[in-house]
Amino acid sequence: MAISAHPSTVKVVGTNGQISLGKQYAGRHVLVEECEPGVWVVRTATIIPDNERWLHKPKAAADLETAMNWSIDHIASDDDIESSLKRLDHGEQ
Repeated sequence: MAISAHPSTVKVVGTNGQISLGKQYAGRHVLVEECEPGVWVVRTATIIPDNERWLHKPKAAADLETAMNWSIDHIASDDDIESSLKRLDHGEQ
């Protein structure tokens, strides 16, 4: 049997079938796996919305890292805004 780094605690399942894991986990998503009847593994999880999943792919992550590094070396400025707007075809019509 594996030795746990944290001591076991006794929780009581309420009449509504719920247990409290503690306020430090309030609002967190968790995965609950039933290994066998009466044996559960509860793990915290981060949920990524489908429309943001592409951001976590290696190419997108690398492109974002490159862009963030570029932005550190190139301070934002409005000095040449007219030229930028013309180049982007957003000048006055």
